[in-house]
Amino acid sequence: MGYFDAASAAPLHPVARQALQVSLDEGWADPSRLYREGRRARLLLDAAREAAAEAVGCRPDELVFTPSGTRAVHSGIAGALAGRRRIGTHLIVSTVEHSSVLHSAEMHEAGGGTVTRVGVDRAGAVTAEAYAAALRPDTALACLQSANHEVGTEQPVAEVASVCRAAGVPLLVDAAQSLAWGPVEGGWSLLAASAHKWGGPSGVGLLVVRKGVRFAPQGPVDERESGRAAGFENIPAIVAAAASLRAVQAEAAQEAVRLRELTERIRARVPGSVPDVEVVGDPVRRLPGVVTFSCLYVDGETLLHELDRVGFSVSSGSSCTSSTLTPSHVLRAMGVLSEGNVRVSLPPGTAEEDVERFLDVLPGAVSAVREQLGAPVTATAATAREDALVVDSLGKRCPIPVIELAKVIGDVPVGGTVRVLSDDEAARLDIPAWCEMRGQEYVGEEPAERGSAYVVRRLS
Repeated sequence: MGYFDAASAAPLHPVARQALQVSLDEGWADPSRLYREGRRARLLLDAAREAAAEAVGCRPDELVFTPSGTRAVHSGIAGALAGRRRIGTHLIVSTVEHSSVLHSAEMHEAGGGTVTRVGVDRAGAVTAEAYAAALRPDTALACLQSANHEVGTEQPVAEVASVCRAAGVPLLVDAAQSLAWGPVEGGWSLLAASAHKWGGPSGVGLLVVRKGVRFAPQGPVDERESGRAAGFENIPAIVAAAASLRAVQAEAAQEAVRLRELTERIRARVPGSVPDVEVVGDPVRRLPGVVTFSCLYVDGETLLHELDRVGFSVSSGSSCTSSTLTPSHVLRAMGVLSEGNVRVSLPPGTAEEDVERFLDVLPGAVSAVREQLGAPVTATAATAREDALVVDSLGKRCPIPVIELAKVIGDVPVGGTVRVLSDDEAARLDIPAWCEMRGQEYVGEEPAERGSAYVVRRLS
């Protein structure tokens, strides 16, 4: 089985498994107690904190363990905003942040705060200049991921941290995807991460708040973890998380070179073996093991099931699935194709033979899915008008509207237009992205009796 979804959850590292088994016998007692078992548990917890702090690049007393990376993000944002409420209530986030950040921003906005959402380029990257332009006298906090969860693009954290620091604004970094590869550079103020992303056990996150950052923990007061993470510490899992973080960082330099070569192989060969594919994300500033591509005329979830059938576990940011009919917020922000999106994220130790086998089976899997969805446009679906062809895709979900557009674009003369009628929200993103890929002109969206009419002019 080729497990290629490490960006969701990395397999448990051998060091984590060993540390977990040992600490289950030694770290079960209450570390706040003064008797022998409690002191032994406290020693394990303190050692784990020191090891994690060294890996992050912070002081041990700046780091607390949380029940998850999501909880670390929520607690970090809420505490930083509360600590700086006299400054103002303005929050800055990028449009491609993890949902935990965006949900916190929505909650802050609902409570009366203001939020600026900084856009990204087609590769999914922000600029320090955009963050500088978003800063205001009442800005309380800015947030930026170190690397994107869906497409692997690395963000200019050091540059953004510099402009935030010059303005006296703390920067919270979501380092969940990158921390396994080394400490986050730059003068950031807060940092959150999650152990299951680097091969530690699930249910452990970490939150770092630098000394000097105004921070007011929210919720009922708790004496554990400096009052920033309530509840009894899961010491065996914490010990395993810290041990595995040190282990993966020690292996990172060598493994990064190997995984970059494998993902570069995928980036180079997929467009040559599968027609109508767009590889997305920054080609250079990206995580070593992540490569993401979108296939035209393919439903992402169907493709995932087909790949699972032939032995590969990958993930999809596809907009068009049976469970959600809205595009991925990351792909929407980037302005790239959302249909047929596949994220391959290789765990450390991935064998070259598995990657080669994936490249062998992928064209057949895509072809099989396209065959399922590739019914030609019927005579009743497309009707001629004076200057255009109208394709009625009402009631049909992506990628069907794009498939029907592709099948009839050649039926109009160069300079002619096709109007695609669709009531699927994803068409608003996918039709312009198709035009970008196929060298046609996207004219715009027009109101229709039902849904919208998306107008495309044939250029070639």
